[in-house]
Amino acid sequence: MILPVRAFGDPVLRKVARDIDAQYPELATLIENMFETMYAANGIGLAAPQIGLDIRMFCVDVSPLAEDEDYADIADELKTFKKVFINAQILEESGEEWKFNEGCLSIPDVREDVKRKETIVIEYFDENFVKKTETYSDIRARVIQHEYDHIEGVLFTDHLSPLKKKMVKGKLNKIAHGEIHVAYKMRFPK
Repeated sequence: MILPVRAFGDPVLRKVARDIDAQYPELATLIENMFETMYAANGIGLAAPQIGLDIRMFCVDVSPLAEDEDYADIADELKTFKKVFINAQILEESGEEWKFNEGCLSIPDVREDVKRKETIVIEYFDENFVKKTETYSDIRARVIQHEYDHIEGVLFTDHLSPLKKKMVKGKLNKIAHGEIHVAYKMRFPK
């Protein structure tokens, strides 16, 4: 089932999400719905707060990036990088900071350069509640960091300089008031 994506201004996007356990009601259905919602919006990542749930879960599927010539050297890895992260904790961020133009399904029509570290170590449970600790670099680390921010109540616009924040403020206000058209289901704050 395709769920509405919560728009900028919704309080759930600012909550620090809570852990869940393997008995979380209808977890498999929720995961399926999250992927379906993400695909319907042409996204490569979606966090539970973006569909109104304050739980520490997000999903990513970066396979669409495998066709991008910028990632030709890691295309094979990207083709199969589809994961669910439950109760994730980033244990370490390292390497050089690099800029990348980010966007967000909850903040449509806003894209800005964000600096993030190039490598992360993350501990999480997969969809079968198997605990994992893995290291990621490149665009995979970037997508994970972006989605991880969502379960920490952080949006990519929070990483912008004060000047950039001022420049996007008008667009953010329009989104929060529902004055935008998107090609996917979206729920605006009341």
